[in-house]
Amino acid sequence: MPNRLIHETSPYLQQHAENPVDWYPWSEEALARSKKENKPILLSIGYSACHWCHVMAHESFEDPEVAEVMNRHFVNVKVDREERPDLDQIYQASHALLTQRSGGWPLTMFLTPDQVPFFGGTYFPRTSRFGLPGFKGLLQQIADAYRTRSQDIAEQNDAVLAALGRMGPQSSGEAVELGDRPLRGAITEFKGSFDMVHGGLGQAPKFPHPAELELCLRRYAATGNGDALHMALHTLKKMAEGGIYDHLGGGFCRYSVDQTWTIPHFEKMLYDNGPLLRLYADAWALTGDKSFATVAEETAAWAIGEMQSPAGGYYSSLDADSEHEEGKFYVWDPSEVRALLTPEEFAVAAPHYGLDQPPNFENRHWHLRIVQPLAGVAPKLGVAPTECERLLISARAKLFATRGSRVRPGRDEKILTSWNALMIRGMARAGRALGRPEWIDSALGAADFLRENLWKDRVLLATCRDGRAHLNAYLDDHAFLLNGLLELLQARFRAVDLEFALGLADALLARFDDRDRGGFFFTSHDHEPLIHRDKPGYDNATPSGNGAVALGLLRLGHVLGESRYLEAAERSLRLFYPAMERQPGAFATLSMALEEALSPPRTVVIRGPDHGCREWQATLDRLYLPNTLIFNLGTQTGLPSALEKPGSNSVNAWVCEGVNCLPAIGDLERLVAVCKSGKTI
Repeated sequence: MPNRLIHETSPYLQQHAENPVDWYPWSEEALARSKKENKPILLSIGYSACHWCHVMAHESFEDPEVAEVMNRHFVNVKVDREERPDLDQIYQASHALLTQRSGGWPLTMFLTPDQVPFFGGTYFPRTSRFGLPGFKGLLQQIADAYRTRSQDIAEQNDAVLAALGRMGPQSSGEAVELGDRPLRGAITEFKGSFDMVHGGLGQAPKFPHPAELELCLRRYAATGNGDALHMALHTLKKMAEGGIYDHLGGGFCRYSVDQTWTIPHFEKMLYDNGPLLRLYADAWALTGDKSFATVAEETAAWAIGEMQSPAGGYYSSLDADSEHEEGKFYVWDPSEVRALLTPEEFAVAAPHYGLDQPPNFENRHWHLRIVQPLAGVAPKLGVAPTECERLLISARAKLFATRGSRVRPGRDEKILTSWNALMIRGMARAGRALGRPEWIDSALGAADFLRENLWKDRVLLATCRDGRAHLNAYLDDHAFLLNGLLELLQARFRAVDLEFALGLADALLARFDDRDRGGFFFTSHDHEPLIHRDKPGYDNATPSGNGAVALGLLRLGHVLGESRYLEAAERSLRLFYPAMERQPGAFATLSMALEEALSPPRTVVIRGPDHGCREWQATLDRLYLPNTLIFNLGTQTGLPSALEKPGSNSVNAWVCEGVNCLPAIGDLERLVAVCKSGKTI
């Protein structure tokens, strides 16, 4: 008989529904049983695309002997970290406090009935290996310790709760004056960890860090900092050449296990690809380099073709594994490639993708990456560059078709509000920059899905699958979606999206804002009580919630002249500012908000006949103007007063900063010059 997880919306939880473990989802029922029977909680947190989560499941959770020990001594709770990031954040932080090591997934924590952790780790093998204790024996030791060392556990719990309470920003109560020191410090800090050869920040494992790269591009636009520009563009180039990028199907994997971006952890996450899509579109707008546009085109095609549901929302992720082997769907043998291609095609593809070199994956397979650009391959073969490109296109098509016949990695088809919001923002910006209305249509479809299915009576929900939406939405859901809608309003202005954005902004102030101390909590004021309530400021794999909400509220506040939004954003910035000065590189998204607090964003309103307005908008959209919001309002009526500019028989544009506006501009060339000048109005 399946356990309780069979009724959950998370595919990850449903994957454990047939385990012999008596699993509960995180619920009142589980917490009540733990208290009633005085049994500790065994909390296991993971997600569908996680390789080691599946390994631990196969080794331990599917084993009747291990399950018997779990069921006898513990109340077993399984959590999808993508649906419950609130729990994941708390217990990852607790793991770091208890073990003095970084966490990860699967996260395995043992809690007292009042939810406080007293022991934890990540992956445990069934029997001792890798220097790790065997899980079955460990379970018995933990159960014995819980019975015999209750006083020690109680004292440790007090220390853990106190340490959690000290985490996060602390207001000194003194007035804080905002300045640009964190902006300058962030670029200096990035330079200290920048890989001059391979690009990226830090060593292996190497992550994309899209927020940091976006800040670099913005600082170049604002100050002309050449180092910032080089760090961003060189990293984007090297990532696109590496194996972290899917050279046949488009899209990026989560991270590279090596310093050279060669071998990824093969899972593909929506939350990476939305921001990266926007970044590559911006890099193209800034440089005109076709290779950046190509990556954006292929990533958008992957997102629409493989990750967008028929109803409009975007699915969450693709697994790293297929047929229980990581990367099996993606890797090749040269003999297999040689058999598929003509000799001429293979002669181009082999040096280009490194198939003429020793294997780069597990000493027996090849994972495609660009080893030699076509510009270097063509002269060595004595083939014209155009012919070389034609042969590679033909070879890629054959490889892609053959790969498509393999057993595919699993797809997590739950639709998460926050991750959809990141893709909406990326797709809308890329659609604007590259003039691709079908990408804007894709973003509109996802926004409509969220509004119709996860925005219930002006309350946002976090996740949806098979028509069932539930769970209180978090700060990230609201903040990311607010920014996504602001981008979408620039791509194609719709009153319904502006109304949605206003509803989200008001919900943020009503349900997450700490009016007394500043900043926004990750969980709403009416969320279930947990052992800790965080105000996230650091960027992780996704932008920080407080950074995203500050940026969104500042922009919306300036566009509409709404002081409530501006004041809440500045309260958050003032709370985090001392920490930003101490560790500027950790707060890239908050730094972007700080930049716009110090120099208010420009608003460009275009009015007039629709055809002419579209031409003007398209011209501006191709430019890299990170501190400018562009609204093509054509002949629309019923607009907010701040956007209600007079219409005429010719196209005119109004350029404003805060409450200051230039006279109407009726010449496109002059408008472009004003927007590119960067001069304060």
